[in-house]
Amino acid sequence: MSDSATALVAEGTVDNGRRTWIAITCGVGAVGGIATAVPFVSTFSPSERAKAAGAPVQVDISALKPGEKLTVEWRGKPVWILRRTPEQLESLKKTESQVADPNSDRTQYPTPDYAKNVHRSIKPEFFVGVGICSHLGCSPSDKFQTGAQPSLPDDWQGGFLCPCHGSTFDIAGRVFKNKPAPDNLEVPPHMYLSDAVLLIGEDKKA
Repeated sequence: MSDSATALVAEGTVDNGRRTWIAITCGVGAVGGIATAVPFVSTFSPSERAKAAGAPVQVDISALKPGEKLTVEWRGKPVWILRRTPEQLESLKKTESQVADPNSDRTQYPTPDYAKNVHRSIKPEFFVGVGICSHLGCSPSDKFQTGAQPSLPDDWQGGFLCPCHGSTFDIAGRVFKNKPAPDNLEVPPHMYLSDAVLLIGEDKKA
């Protein structure tokens, strides 16, 4: 077998988890030169064994300030925890008529019942969502600044932009109408063990 054929066979064995992270890396690279002024906190603290098993992940959110976003890994996926400001929560009323699935009724990524509300969360100020676009698996970038910006409408209220094909999501992860992404951002099972500790991957007490 030729070297090129061997490479193609090897590539075909790449698992879905690795493909997801490859797509995320490409997406991040594509917007590497576009920075935002919004604070960003990232941690990948769970053990490799726990991540491989898909075990629930405990996250300390006590230090997360309004406007900040924390990213953790669960089942090979980046999960965003965004503490929204009062202004960001208010913006959801303005985007209600502009999003394709305001009530999270679509079933490609079923939304837990406790997140089927305008803020798509258990606690209004905290949004917990999988940071993978429902179109082709790219990772949307933060676009929390409001107003006209490249690739965004003049009345932009803040949210997320997928750099791959231009899908936009509001600050609750709801996809806007007439975009390539077929669904809202996924909300994973989650629950609060206390005011300071969030458990991602399990929702028995939610």
